[in-house]
Amino acid sequence: MISTRGRYALRVMIDLAENNTGTFIPLKDIAARQEISKKYLEIIVKDMVNAELIIGASGKGGGYKLCRNPEDYTVGEIIELMEGTLSPVVCLADKKYDCPRKEKCQTLPMWEEFDTMVHDFFYGKKLTDLL
Repeated sequence: MISTRGRYALRVMIDLAENNTGTFIPLKDIAARQEISKKYLEIIVKDMVNAELIIGASGKGGGYKLCRNPEDYTVGEIIELMEGTLSPVVCLADKKYDCPRKEKCQTLPMWEEFDTMVHDFFYGKKLTDLL
């Protein structure tokens, strides 16, 4: 299940893309338009700035803006930043995990197929597809 962190991060990115004039957009404006608590968005955008999805500036004229063109972002990268791996099982989520049943696991092919479908779906969607 995608949490509010992932959903709200997408909404922030959409808002920034829709209001992209090259200037910084105050978080209070985004929060008002999206009807999300500014306090909660502060936590979310901090992670987005640290991951270099967006740029933040403080002070007069400050706010947030996209680092790249909207078409250069995938929904998958935004969701995985906020949610962590989208893999359904640990043996696919953690490449270092050495499952003792890997060679005889009858369900692994199903999990791999599902993992590929989810990955391809979210990474195949661009931010511009949501505008």
